[in-house]
Amino acid sequence: MRWKRFNWEPYLLLLPSTLYLILFFAWPMFQAFRLAFQADDGHLTLAYMQRMFNDVMFSKALRNTVLLITAIVPIQFILALIMALLMMERLRGSDILVYIYSIPLAISDLAAGIIWFSIFTERGYLNSLLHGLGILGKPFLFLNYQTNWPFVAIVLAEVWRATSIVFVILVAGLQSIPRDYIEAAQILGANWFQRVWRVILPLLRPSIQTALILRTILAVQVFAVVRALVGRGMTVLANEAYLWYSEYRSPHLAATYAMFILTISLATAFIYLRALRVKEEIRL
Repeated sequence: MRWKRFNWEPYLLLLPSTLYLILFFAWPMFQAFRLAFQADDGHLTLAYMQRMFNDVMFSKALRNTVLLITAIVPIQFILALIMALLMMERLRGSDILVYIYSIPLAISDLAAGIIWFSIFTERGYLNSLLHGLGILGKPFLFLNYQTNWPFVAIVLAEVWRATSIVFVILVAGLQSIPRDYIEAAQILGANWFQRVWRVILPLLRPSIQTALILRTILAVQVFAVVRALVGRGMTVLANEAYLWYSEYRSPHLAATYAMFILTISLATAFIYLRALRVKEEIRL
């Protein structure tokens, strides 16, 4: 009788997504862990980890990845928050802006990198525009590896491509905030900045937490945009994992880089969860 009463419907609904996560996330993660810490003879080893840390390109890749995270994530969050707050004001034509802001979501990483490469390359759109306006007499090498312009180009490409992800999450969070709270603060004399700082942002904290975790993890894994814009002129952690697997033919080192990227992603997620922890309400 107890077997008949048991409700199997929720578990059946969760079964497809569970199988998907096991096949395409859990199993590859287990295989990567095995390659990173198991030698060909089957014994556990830290030799691949030591080799990664001693790799001449490791420090450069780590530094570039950290610099990209610290540059991209704050800019994207601020832009997405401003756009979401403008949407909340319900200005005329704001509904159309949602679709305009969301257009980059349909563009892949590699396509975004190619688009911005066509802008910054020697004979690209930017040089053509500046030459047509008479500002430049000859093309400027924006993607010269000896300058900071390649880094700027990557930041601009990533901000343009992925700010919409943060924007959509924040808009969803803003729509869940009851208008009564904001109207009550307005009646009590709070100006726009006070309403945003004292009412909206605290209630938006769960959405901010989700957006920052997702965007930081994606920034740690940035690869296609860097590859399309600067090639080997600038390396990141994901690029090194790709090179060790495809060109240097070392799956062990590639898996070690992948596990290191996973560790950074988990660490940043833990920091966000602790820093933006949402206190549960005590209900009587």
